[in-house]
Amino acid sequence: MVRLRNGTQAKDEIAEATTVDRYVGSRIRLRRTLLGMTQTALGQAVGLTFQQIQKYEKGANRVSASRLWQFGATLDVPVSFFFDGFTDQGDLPDVILEPDLCTPGEPDPMARRETLELVRAYYRIEDRGLRRRLLDLIRAVAAADAPADAFLAATDA
Repeated sequence: MVRLRNGTQAKDEIAEATTVDRYVGSRIRLRRTLLGMTQTALGQAVGLTFQQIQKYEKGANRVSASRLWQFGATLDVPVSFFFDGFTDQGDLPDVILEPDLCTPGEPDPMARRETLELVRAYYRIEDRGLRRRLLDLIRAVAAADAPADAFLAATDA
């Protein structure tokens, strides 16, 4: 940690920590959402209120090492999961689910709540053959829709 002569932390260090905190929080939220767990349920599992979980997920509060270990155990992931994909440049990848934390532009569709809900619902279908046919149907609908998208893009240009 870089400290200035007056004992305060350097601004670059503060901004970097905030970026890491936001990223770690986004990964907590991603995993919790993938498991279909509410903030309240996660809070109860680790002995916190849902408000505290919310603050961690938004990066408003820093997650201590011991708390991160507890989150990993509860969410069934190694602690390294919370840092996967983080870059040294401090960029926030598009895995953040909070719109106010996203970088400008369209967020990654893989990080949208709708996508996560779709994946969870898909894997709740026990019949593998039915899942496969559903996937084939979705691909067919997407392929049929693609020419219309290409036409609209060409006419807008």
